[in-house]
Amino acid sequence: MSNTRRRRGAAELDEDPNKMYERLYSHEVEWVKQQPYLESKGYMLRPRLRPGWIPSWRTNGKDPEYCEDAHVLPFRNVLVDATRISDGKLVYIKRVKTGDQELAIALFLQAGSLRDDPRNHSVPILDVFPDLNHEGHSYIVMPFLQLMDRPEFTSIGEIVDFADQILEGLVFLHEHGVAHRDCSRKNIMMDAGALYPLGVHPVADQFLPDGVTPLRNNVLTRSAVGVKYYFVDYGISSHILANQDKLVVGMDGRDREVPELSSTVPYDPFKVDIFTIGNVFRREFHDNYSNVEFFAPIIESMVRLDPARRPTAAEALEQWQTIRRGVSALHRSWRPKPSQETRFVAAVLDFFNIISSGLRLSKWMIGWR
Repeated sequence: MSNTRRRRGAAELDEDPNKMYERLYSHEVEWVKQQPYLESKGYMLRPRLRPGWIPSWRTNGKDPEYCEDAHVLPFRNVLVDATRISDGKLVYIKRVKTGDQELAIALFLQAGSLRDDPRNHSVPILDVFPDLNHEGHSYIVMPFLQLMDRPEFTSIGEIVDFADQILEGLVFLHEHGVAHRDCSRKNIMMDAGALYPLGVHPVADQFLPDGVTPLRNNVLTRSAVGVKYYFVDYGISSHILANQDKLVVGMDGRDREVPELSSTVPYDPFKVDIFTIGNVFRREFHDNYSNVEFFAPIIESMVRLDPARRPTAAEALEQWQTIRRGVSALHRSWRPKPSQETRFVAAVLDFFNIISSGLRLSKWMIGWR
């Protein structure tokens, strides 16, 4: 059963199960009100979020568990998935304050030549228009993105590529005076569309777009098709010009381990980004897998308690490029090994990894596509 379908109160357990799925939450009702306007702008919400929705199971006789419109929208008041009517592309629509720093920074990073810089890993802004029902707010439209690790990494090479892109993107941000200030795991996402040749459901990513059929083997690997990672959410970011004081104050941010955060003592926000990304490397990779020990030196330098002793983004990228040159092609082809994995399980999985790697190499050698 999809997690999005389990979020019902205990008091509802004795209700007709069909009626449970028919009930819209308050945040869903709010988006239903916005659907006609969003449609006029070229975007369609899922059937559940359209005015006059009639649950499909009322007419097709199916169990709601086997109906797409039983999937509940996740609890977020300012973000909704949608389909662009012109081409059927999945997108996210987010409500932001008109003229605030989040919108200003996001648009700045997509302006002119910055948009086409290959080092730019800022989330693309596809469209912007006013929110007529919430004074002082606008909607921004972004590509449909997923968390950096959904689906999971399948090879060390994919993890190396992630680090390449994120450090490259951080250098780009800092060169243009933008300190993200919240580069945590949930604010680093990827355009995973190429991984799903048959598509994926936007809120239940274990299913195909019908919300019912399991993905199973209909998921490609990053190594096969390539993905791009993006920084998202500039809600607490700073854009600091060359002639401005670069010190800031503030305690906001998902990573509560950053030692210098303070509401009274100024600190360098660019060094906060360094620490936070170093912590992503540590938490998501080094602490979870036994065969990514090569991350240790760069993590050590990026998460130093004294911000002055941390590298700049450019220095961190240079250090990483030196490290990655020492990671052999064979090592990159191996799967990430969970730190708690037993020897027996490791041996079995390594055996299958060798076979699959050999098949890929054979296909490459004889020119298969």
